[in-house]
Amino acid sequence: MIHPTAIIDPKAELAESVEVGPYSVIEGHVCIDENTVVGPHVVISGPTEIGRNNRFFQFGSIGAAPQDKKYNDEPTRLRIGHDNTFRENVTLNRGTAQDRGETTIGNDNWVMAGVHIAHDCVVGDHTIFANASALAGHVRVDDWAILGGYTLVHQFCNIGEHAFCGMGSVINQDVPNFITVSGNLAGPRGLNLEGLKRRGFDRTQINLVKKAYRALYRTGYRLEEAIVEIDALNDDQGTLDTLLTFLSSTHRGIVR
Repeated sequence: MIHPTAIIDPKAELAESVEVGPYSVIEGHVCIDENTVVGPHVVISGPTEIGRNNRFFQFGSIGAAPQDKKYNDEPTRLRIGHDNTFRENVTLNRGTAQDRGETTIGNDNWVMAGVHIAHDCVVGDHTIFANASALAGHVRVDDWAILGGYTLVHQFCNIGEHAFCGMGSVINQDVPNFITVSGNLAGPRGLNLEGLKRRGFDRTQINLVKKAYRALYRTGYRLEEAIVEIDALNDDQGTLDTLLTFLSSTHRGIVR
C-alpha cells in the first residue's frame, strides 16, 4: 500500500489501509485514517489530521505552514474530515496562533485542481470548489456552497449555506445563504434555485426563500430592517433560521 519511493516519517500515523503513491512525502505529526489514498508527488506536513476515505491527487501541498508573515513556527494544525476529494495542485495551509490555530475542512467536499485554502479557514460539508478558486485567510464556507472556477474570496469573508458563486467572482463581503453572486466585485444575481431543488427544498420553502431575497435586495431596507422582516416571514420548520443567524453575525456586510 506504500510505494517504495514514498518517504514516511516514523512519527506519522497511518491506518493499515492507507495508500501512498510514488515519491510522496508524509512528515511527522500527520495522522491519516482508514482507506485514504495519497497519490504520487504529494507532500503532507503536520500537525495534520486526515479522516477516512479521502483522496489526494498528485502534486498537492497539504498542511504546510501558513502564508502569513506573523507565523513563527507555532504548533498550529490542519484538520480534514471524511470522504473528501482533492484534485491536482491543491494547497491547504495550517492555522495561525493569531486566530483559531486550525484550518478545518469537513466531509464530502469536492475540491478541484489548483484550489488554495489558506490559514484558519473553515469549510463545512458537501461544498464544491471549482478549478483555481482561492480562499484568503480566516474565511468560512458553509455547507453545500459552490465556488465557480477562479473565484477569489477576501480574508474574513463568509459564504453561506447553498450559496453559488459564479466563475471569476471576486468576493469582498459576505455572501448570504441561498443566493447566487458573480462579478468583480461580486453582486447578487438571484437565488440558487436549482441547488435548492436538488437538495429537497419544497415549493413552499422556496417561495419563502424568495420572499427573504426580496426583503434583502428589492425593498431598499437597511440590513437591520431586512432581518426583522425575514424573522417575521420564518416558518415553523425554521427554513430561514440559518439565514437569520448568518445575517445577524456578519462583520463585513453582505454583497449588494
